[in-house]
Amino acid sequence: MTTAELTALLIRDLGLIRPELALAGFALAATLVGAIAGPRSSGLVGNIGVLTLLAAGVLALIDRPDAPVQGFFDSIVVDGFAAYAKAAIAFSAAFTLMLGQEFFARAKDDRYEFAILTVLAVLGMFIMVSANDLITLYLGIELQSLSAYVLAAWRRDESRSSEAGLKYFVLGALSSGLLLYGASLVYGFSGSVGFDAIAKAAENGAGNVGLVFGLVFMICGLAFKLAAAPFHMWTPDVYEGAPTPVTALFAAAPKLAAIALLARLLFDPFAALTPQWQQVVAAIAALSLAVGSLIALAQTSLKRLMAYSSIANMGFALVAVSAGGQAGAAAALIYMTIYLPTTIGIFALILAMRRDGEMLETIDDLAGVASRRPWIAAAMTVLLFSIAGIPPVAGFWGKWFAFSAAWNAGLVWLVALAAIATVIAAAYYLNIIRVMWMAPPKAVYQTAGPAVIITAGIGALLCFPVLWVAIGWVEYWATLAARQSF
Repeated sequence: MTTAELTALLIRDLGLIRPELALAGFALAATLVGAIAGPRSSGLVGNIGVLTLLAAGVLALIDRPDAPVQGFFDSIVVDGFAAYAKAAIAFSAAFTLMLGQEFFARAKDDRYEFAILTVLAVLGMFIMVSANDLITLYLGIELQSLSAYVLAAWRRDESRSSEAGLKYFVLGALSSGLLLYGASLVYGFSGSVGFDAIAKAAENGAGNVGLVFGLVFMICGLAFKLAAAPFHMWTPDVYEGAPTPVTALFAAAPKLAAIALLARLLFDPFAALTPQWQQVVAAIAALSLAVGSLIALAQTSLKRLMAYSSIANMGFALVAVSAGGQAGAAAALIYMTIYLPTTIGIFALILAMRRDGEMLETIDDLAGVASRRPWIAAAMTVLLFSIAGIPPVAGFWGKWFAFSAAWNAGLVWLVALAAIATVIAAAYYLNIIRVMWMAPPKAVYQTAGPAVIITAGIGALLCFPVLWVAIGWVEYWATLAARQSF
């Protein structure tokens, strides 16, 4: 290939990654501005970071092709599935960055690096959902993970935050080892790192036993990123120790990125091995549902309860993934589309409930919120109904599509277990609602900031009535994205 041909190919491929270029450009420019201007640039850098994330999400939708397009020597793929996931990741990360900017400004701990690390984490997530070979997959995961480790230990002078960052890093290194070992087995038995070549090897039956072993190790590594049981051990401590806006970020965007990557890995190169991996994914989903739902019943800390709730919710998302094919991919996208605003809204309301300058940490601290801050109680009730899957809020539809996909795939036992887990989970969600509306009120809460009010309000409105009414539109676009990609 001549130099002119390589240049033309590079220019074409750069057009495929405009959202990623926007994020990388911001990170480089913001680092330079921050180094020159110092801490006083944190507000400007943060605001531009929010705008950059929103722009990246819009670019992902604008650049969505009608058919999959591969670039950079087939190492990435841009398609409807990736565009949908990138837009949802970027928009959710923008709101968590807004929350973080306001939170750290109030705490007199605002630093420009927060926005840069958040954007770099999102860049890693974008690479994850567009990965088309094992090397790109790993690069995306590590870029996202390294940023997340630093964010978890953001308040390095606090023991809990330092502990959260250390645990996340150590266990993250273990998961990376599992992932790399699995990838090396897949490469060894398929003879290639490219997804297309791996798919051909799987279809031809070449080294199927070795491919299955490698895939199982890779699934285990990705399950850590999802906080799915039995790879969830880091989640409660990291959720509790990290600053609340960082926890909100961890609970939202990275989960969608990991689900999207897992779906792409299973439905594309390993589609021929569906009967083998389906058993593994279904088992992880079942364990996540059981562990998350049952252990959450005993929690008194709000953030630890949300940690176990996220484990259970990733179990529901894996129920959809275990169905396989276009139906499973569409159901997973629908579920995560509803889960993102729900969980971010809940964390925004946790940020809204401050007393004497301190964050509330236990469920009992919510006693009588309805009499002190009725809008908080009303919004939290809607969001908790949604995450519990109780109609008429949008969370019901998320579970409906996940259950339907698994049922049609013949996983009746998994649907039955998921239904039982839904009933168990409703107990601790309804307990929070009871405490807010019926328990005697405690001290007056401080006024919430505009970012918290906007984020919580949008989250509640999306859960009801917006996404409830527009669920057909969400289903159409999610199904179209899955059909264009798998």
